[in-house]
Amino acid sequence: MELKRVVVTGIGALTPLGNSAPAYWDGLKRGQSGSRPITRYDASRFKTQFACEVKDFDILDHMDRKEARKLDPYSHYAVVAAEEAVQDSGILHPELDVDRVGVIWGSGIGGLKTFMDEVINYARGDGTPRFNPFFIPKMIADIAAGLISMRYSFRGPNYSTVSACASSNNAIIDAFFLIRYGKADAFVCGGSEAAINEAAMGGFSAMHALSTRNDDPAGASRPFDQTRDGFVMGEGAGALILEELEHAKRRGATIYCEIAGGGMSADAHHITAPHPEGLGALNVMRRALEDASLTTKDVDYINVHGTSTPLGDIAETKAIKQLFGEHVYKLNISSTKSMTGHLLGAAGAIEALACILAVKESIIPPTINFKHPDPEIDQKINFTFNEAQKREVEVAMSNTFGFGGHNTSAIFKKYRG
Repeated sequence: MELKRVVVTGIGALTPLGNSAPAYWDGLKRGQSGSRPITRYDASRFKTQFACEVKDFDILDHMDRKEARKLDPYSHYAVVAAEEAVQDSGILHPELDVDRVGVIWGSGIGGLKTFMDEVINYARGDGTPRFNPFFIPKMIADIAAGLISMRYSFRGPNYSTVSACASSNNAIIDAFFLIRYGKADAFVCGGSEAAINEAAMGGFSAMHALSTRNDDPAGASRPFDQTRDGFVMGEGAGALILEELEHAKRRGATIYCEIAGGGMSADAHHITAPHPEGLGALNVMRRALEDASLTTKDVDYINVHGTSTPLGDIAETKAIKQLFGEHVYKLNISSTKSMTGHLLGAAGAIEALACILAVKESIIPPTINFKHPDPEIDQKINFTFNEAQKREVEVAMSNTFGFGGHNTSAIFKKYRG
């Protein structure tokens, strides 16, 4: 069976750095931090009082009030990012076979705010079970994929991926595989998350997963720095249009880059902690390269998972060093979570966009907030600290890992015809 080639023809983003893909990319290049004191609720009683919120966003600019009230914020974000990607791609033309266009969308948590609000309202009531009739469809983690499908009448494969922080990278890889094997012509894929609320922040704080650097929100996400103390919560969405190459060429689509391979693995180690030697990360990167028929020497840039947690950054670095050997010193590596915070299930999508644009524009976004070298991390590696760097990028790798030991790696390369 001849495998199809798959390309990226549209992108969309709603992030703590900007409410479109160009604004997001501009923020990354400038090394901008999206972390600020929380405005969503009174965070004064919480250990962590800051996060990377989406800013200056009003869903009523994108849909009417009646429709908006039926959706959780994670679905708001999904619909807006997907709309940008669809319009950017120009895929909505009269000859489009909508039966062969699908949607795969990831979210690690889904409508947590809706769930929290409904349960609180019930607990505060007189005990009579009065729930919003839209409670369940607002909350469930698959509904964003369904909404995007309905919005454009895309009737191809449609489902949601839920693998914690790997969710949207899983969505991208699944879409890639299905197009490659001829099961669809195109997909809207990516992910969204809206977890800056009391339930999520309180839960992650209880796990000691979040930074508590309340005196310096903008500097709190500091991957690979010795003083890192946890991740910073982010929110938003990222969307890609993946398309079979010949389908894209026939309609004269603009091609950002090619997606060349994808890998998946499990740590099989611990519910939240990574394998200490990065075994799962090592396996997933190796599998992605094998899938893409590339070698370690072909890779120029890795957008790492790099959450700014004490254990995770070390484990991922060990895996990269073991796999890439001496070539590790010729790579550029960066963690864009230093700027966006950690978007949980949407992280893979916006970090895939960072790789796509690095390939397209030959710019490596930085890892900001680095001041203190960690003796357990090889400082000869180029982590692209604090400032973006110009570099020709033929191949970029995007790593995203999740609680439960879920590991994903996607590979993007320059389109050469």
